[in-house]
Amino acid sequence: MDEGSFHLARVRAALAKYNLHPKKRLGQHFLLDHNVLTSIVKACELNQNEYVVEIGAGIGALTGYLAQEAKGVLAIEVDPDLSEPLKEVLAGRDNVKTLFGDILKLNIERETKQAFSLAPEASYKVCGNLPYYITTPIIFHLLATAPSMCWAVLMVQREVAERMLAPPGTKDYGMLTVMVRYQAEVEMVRRVSPNCFRPRPEVDSAVIRVTPRRARPWAIRNEDVFKGLVKEAFQRRRKTIHNIVAEFFGVDKAEAAQKLGMLGVEPKRRPETLEIDEFGKIADAFSEQEAQ
Repeated sequence: MDEGSFHLARVRAALAKYNLHPKKRLGQHFLLDHNVLTSIVKACELNQNEYVVEIGAGIGALTGYLAQEAKGVLAIEVDPDLSEPLKEVLAGRDNVKTLFGDILKLNIERETKQAFSLAPEASYKVCGNLPYYITTPIIFHLLATAPSMCWAVLMVQREVAERMLAPPGTKDYGMLTVMVRYQAEVEMVRRVSPNCFRPRPEVDSAVIRVTPRRARPWAIRNEDVFKGLVKEAFQRRRKTIHNIVAEFFGVDKAEAAQKLGMLGVEPKRRPETLEIDEFGKIADAFSEQEAQ
């Protein structure tokens, strides 16, 4: 029996011993598939000199696989009832530290560097099987508060992955697509069947890799206006960009149409057809006009 299979046998034994049942209110689904766990760790591209933060350690299945490849693992779990079984499953894994708390309330940067006494400039990676009901808040929390994160390899609902990866002009392209991809590159690692979890979720899943952009290819000067415009546009996605811009910036429709034309944006287009840089050009041009 290889190390991964031995570890999963340990996980299953702990599940039986403690009679553990995933809590629906916490969105718990225990991942127990060797091939999927292996592919997640492979996508992290870890080595023995690197550290990784795991979001949602659960019963420690993924934690053990990460510990085989990384120098150190900070396993974060919100459910204190999993403390004892997690300790048992991870016994002998001296490179794993556990932290119980709500990921959205934790300063991941500070906790990681304190846990392993890392230098301020040290980088780390993030990995996790996310609770699907708070997937988007977690991703935005990482992008906003983890500046030293190299990338995050995350299990998410397949529908959410497809929305983040959607090209302009498709039904899945929306505010989530634009706001995530403005800050990060997103790659599909693999799709995951519901049969790989306990209990079996009602939706398909996917593993994605989210890499923060160190340098953005768009020279958007007014980010606050850009974000506000994107939000407004997709809340009114049935309207034309012409009408959206006129209402959002409080300008005459004829003036809005003329300015959009000067920017090379056809006024009758719908929000889901606009590229990120087009939203940026509109935000900058109309906010500069307001300032004059």
